[in-house]
Amino acid sequence: MAPTWFMAVGFLLIVFQASASETTEEANCVPGFKSDVLIFRVTRKHLGPGTRLGRDLRNHKRAWVKRMVTLLEGHQDFFIHSWNLHGQKMTVPVTVVHYRHLHGQNDGHHHGHHQQNVEHHLGEHRHHNNQHHLNEVDSANVTEILSSEDKVKTIYYSITGPGADEPPYGLFTMDRITGYLYVTESLDREKQDRYTFQAHAAVEGSRNAEEPMDIIVNVIDQNDNKPAFVQDTFLVEVPESSPTGFEVITVLATDMDEPGNSNSIVRYSILSLDPDFPSGPVFAINPITGAIRVNAHGLDREKHPKHILVIEAADMDGEGLTVTARVIITVSDSNDNPPAFTQSTYEATVPENRVGALVVTMVVTDRDEPHSPAWNAKFKIVDGDPGGLFTVTTGSKQQEGIITTAKKRASCLI
Repeated sequence: MAPTWFMAVGFLLIVFQASASETTEEANCVPGFKSDVLIFRVTRKHLGPGTRLGRDLRNHKRAWVKRMVTLLEGHQDFFIHSWNLHGQKMTVPVTVVHYRHLHGQNDGHHHGHHQQNVEHHLGEHRHHNNQHHLNEVDSANVTEILSSEDKVKTIYYSITGPGADEPPYGLFTMDRITGYLYVTESLDREKQDRYTFQAHAAVEGSRNAEEPMDIIVNVIDQNDNKPAFVQDTFLVEVPESSPTGFEVITVLATDMDEPGNSNSIVRYSILSLDPDFPSGPVFAINPITGAIRVNAHGLDREKHPKHILVIEAADMDGEGLTVTARVIITVSDSNDNPPAFTQSTYEATVPENRVGALVVTMVVTDRDEPHSPAWNAKFKIVDGDPGGLFTVTTGSKQQEGIITTAKKRASCLI
C-alpha cells in the first residue's frame, strides 16, 4: 500500500461567542449539522451585512453575516445553535477564515513516521509541520489532519497516546470523519508544557491503518499568573543618620509564568509613602532589582520613627498583572541629640574633712531614644578642680551626675 501523508492545518478559537439560531423548518428534515465544526473561507477581511458565508448544514441552510465584521486576526469564531421540534439544542463551533490568511504559506507534504523540526503557530493553515503551539485558553482549540488519500478513499481518523486514550484521558479528541483535532479543556503550561501523541488514518474497508504521525503540542505561555511577593509585609530598620543612597532592603516577587518570557518579567514601583513629604520621597525603589534605598536627607526618628511604603510588582515589564505588599521601615536612633542639664548652675555646701560626702546631684535630659547608648549619659569634671578634691559618677538612672568629695579639705563653696 502506498504511504499516506498527512497535512496539519490549525487555527485558534478565541474567547468570543456570537449566537445565531437555526430552527428546523420541516418535520421530515434531519436536524443537526453536517460536521462537528463549520469552516467558512472568505476572500475579504471586511464583511458587510448580508455577506454569504456558505451552505454547510444538513438541511442546506445558508449562513450569512448579520452585521459588519472585520477579521483582524485573519479569522473570527462563534457558535451556531439549532433546536429540533422536541426542543433539543444542538451547537456547532464556526470559524470564518480569511482566504489569504489561510494560504499565507506554501503547501507541503509529509511522508512516513517521524517528527519535523520546523515549528509553526496555529493560524498558519495547511502546512505540513506536525508541531503545534496552543495558547493557554479557556475555549477549544482545533486543528485539522488530512490524508493524501482523502479525495479518493474514505479515511477514518483517530488519535492515541497521552492526552487521548492515555492519561490525561480525553484532553484531545479527533473527529473521525473530518480529521479535526480538538482540545476539550483549558491547557495549563505551568502543569504541562508539551504533549506528544499519534494521529492515525485508516482506509475504509481495511483493518490496517496507515503509518501514524506524531503530533506534538507545545503550550504557549499566557499571562495567567500574577506575580507574588515572598512576603506580604517586609520589616526593616534603618539608622536615622543613613546617607542618601543607603540600601535599606531588597524586596522580591516571583512569577510562575514561563521564565525569560515577558509574562514573568517583574518590575517594581512605590505606590505610596506614609509620611509623604512635599519636598519629595524619602525612599526610592530600583524598578528592576527591587532594592529600596534612602532617597533624601532628613530621616529623623524623633519626628517620624516609622515609614510605611506600599509597593507594587507588575509582570510584562511592569505593564501586566500586579500585586502589592507593605514595607514597614523603623528608623533606629543615632546619637544626634546632645544631653542638656536641667539647670545651668548648682550651689552646695559640705562639711570639711569628710571624704565621700554628697555635694550635688545634677540631672540631664536627652532627646535620643530612652535607655539606648545614645541616651545614656556619662559625666566628668573638665575644669575648676585642679586639686582633685571632687569626683563625679553616673547614677543608676543613667541621666544623673553625682558629685562627692574625694579628699579631706576645708569646707568649700562651689
